[in-house]
Amino acid sequence: MLSDRLRRLLPLTPRRLRNLALLRASYLRASASGGRDVRIAGGPMSLSIEPTTSCNLRCPECPSGLRSFTRPTGMLAPEVLEGVLEEAAATLVYVSLYHQGEPMLHPRFPELVTACKRHRVYVSTSTNAHFLTQERAEALVESGLDRLIVAVDGLTQETYAAYRRGGRLDKVMDGTAAIVEAKRRAGGRGPQVVWQFLAVGPNAHEVPQLAETARRAGVDEWVIKTAQIDTPHDGHPLLTDDPRLRRYDRSADGTWRLRNPLASRCWRMWQGTVVTWDGRVVPCCFDKDAHHVVGRVGTEPFREIWRGQAYAAFRRTLFADRSSIAMCTNCTEGTRVYA
Repeated sequence: MLSDRLRRLLPLTPRRLRNLALLRASYLRASASGGRDVRIAGGPMSLSIEPTTSCNLRCPECPSGLRSFTRPTGMLAPEVLEGVLEEAAATLVYVSLYHQGEPMLHPRFPELVTACKRHRVYVSTSTNAHFLTQERAEALVESGLDRLIVAVDGLTQETYAAYRRGGRLDKVMDGTAAIVEAKRRAGGRGPQVVWQFLAVGPNAHEVPQLAETARRAGVDEWVIKTAQIDTPHDGHPLLTDDPRLRRYDRSADGTWRLRNPLASRCWRMWQGTVVTWDGRVVPCCFDKDAHHVVGRVGTEPFREIWRGQAYAAFRRTLFADRSSIAMCTNCTEGTRVYA
């Protein structure tokens, strides 16, 4: 873990550090003005880029799994990624090649990683590991990928499939073994392999076993994440009895509400942004169906989108009436429980 944390610092050139200071100053100015002054200095320090909306699983509470998107499904064209990087890489520190869908379904995924690494940024992705073959694992090691999050949401097939519907735990274990072996063959070089355990009702009793199971699997790190539920209610199958493993509490009137208070500001809107597979720029990873498009790469310069009127209007709304933005009312900042 220490090695991974140090690797995150490597992209911090003097120019990128100065940019971070400019972003922070812009955010503090906006906060002090109550959102009246949302001018932004500098470019994004982080970027989430979506390789695809396609997915092989049918997870509840996920638009990819539910096939409920109103936007089209497709694959990121490498030239779209290259175009964004050419404009934004000077200030970028972190790139997540993930938004919705299963990234390993993209036939040229390792090439996408390599394209990012040419700009000396930290690159992460998340996978259900069903397509993480030995060949693909070796390609990921060679690509320079820094962090690979593997969704392990159950320690038996029954508990795993309760959320990862249509999935097979043995595939996840085989995919984990493939990347661990690929790193061993490369002398330890390769991504930080992180098991992510989504705690829900059916698997919560397995949490005490997770650390030992992860150790035996040879992964570098493990984390527990709480579930985002669109309409939490009594008897919801994904709500856990343990309050430490959920992000909702039952209020005095009997309704379930998000535990974290909804502040009328959000640092995310200043530090980074999201680009969908077809080039739409949306302000946050919680905008899963791209309802708040603030621009489209390829039709206008990325820098103009980042500083444009549509983006400024959205940032201003965070201060004026954040509760009116549906995705914000279920915001899950700080959803890791422990690791």
